Amino acid sequence: MNGKNRADVKIGANVKIVLKEDQRTGKLTEGKVARLLTKSPTHPHGIKVMLEDGQVGRVQQIL
Repeated sequence: MNGKNRADVKIGANVKIVLKEDQRTGKLTEGKVARLLTKSPTHPHGIKVMLEDGQVGRVQQIL
């Protein structure tokens, strides 16, 4: 699953996200979802989430 559908991303799921500052390099950060920030059911760049450690980014992979 690629994280573009809000229904696929659950709170507590392990995911890999791309942070805003890492969008050019594509570097992924791994963590657990604390909050879903995107309201729409889909997003072409990935659903925006906040991880448990407070980092915010768009989901690229659901583990």
